[in-house]
Amino acid sequence: MTTSIFWSRTDTAGSEQVLLDDGDALAARGTLLAVDPIPFTARYRLTTAPDRSTARLEVEAEGSGWLRRVTLDRATSRWRVTTAEQGDLDAALVAAGHPRAGLPGTDDPDRLADALDVDLNGSPLFNALPVRRLGLTGGPADMPRRITVAWVLLPGLEVVPAEQTYTRLGPGRVRFASGTFTADIDLDADGYVVRYPGLAERIDPR
Repeated sequence: MTTSIFWSRTDTAGSEQVLLDDGDALAARGTLLAVDPIPFTARYRLTTAPDRSTARLEVEAEGSGWLRRVTLDRATSRWRVTTAEQGDLDAALVAAGHPRAGLPGTDDPDRLADALDVDLNGSPLFNALPVRRLGLTGGPADMPRRITVAWVLLPGLEVVPAEQTYTRLGPGRVRFASGTFTADIDLDADGYVVRYPGLAERIDPR
């Protein structure tokens, strides 16, 4: 059965809805809207392998006068990254007083070799991937688990490796850290974000 989750952003004006088919492997398709750094809509499709590692991610980001796509496929421990672009995102960013985004994707997919998970910037769904893969949804406090992810930046869709740490603090709560940033994230019983301080809160139907 397909499940729907809706989050409201707390760091900017925006929201996200995802439809999940959560069987032996996860299939998800979602839409993310935000106004910063410029207004854009991002649509994604995600598929994991039975071991919960990411098998494929497709993202399309679109704003006024531009559209970008990136696809990440992982097979035999290697990532393949393909991109497409229409219009001029960099011109829109510069006109709004922001720096250029650069090219979508990556010029060296081998930099992503250690990544088993992907992370889409600004989306609380993607925290569930390592949480579920590492079995951090329940149980007592645990040791930190350090991972590398393929981080997809929005709105430009650049793909870079990023070091992240997840620490189980107890049932339904993990500490996320990357660089100098940390957040204690509340989870539901399936490992999906309920509250991510400084990013998003889940909104349930009334």
